[in-house]
Amino acid sequence: MADEQPPVPANAEDRKAASALASLDANDDTAASSSAPVDLAAINKATKGGAGSSAATAKDAAYKNVKVEAADVALLVEELELPKPKATELLKRHEGDAVKAMRAYVAAA
Repeated sequence: MADEQPPVPANAEDRKAASALASLDANDDTAASSSAPVDLAAINKATKGGAGSSAATAKDAAYKNVKVEAADVALLVEELELPKPKATELLKRHEGDAVKAMRAYVAAA
């Protein structure tokens, strides 16, 4: 019964649609039989990132709300020779504390 062919459609538009559906079915059968190798490590990495990514997002959002003083930004720009946006980000990541920011920058370098 599975080999039965459905009746041929009467008009050209229906025949064209039936032909397109048949070719899709044929492509699905060949794709299922010749599956490409799956990178399991990539899948595991992508699926395990759910819980950790929300904590990182919350931390990033928290540092963006830190207010920094223009004098502290100017100090980092002058002493560490950083561009203003980088100096501002560094200060925000260290709660606006210029000393902590400078120590972290020097330790990382």
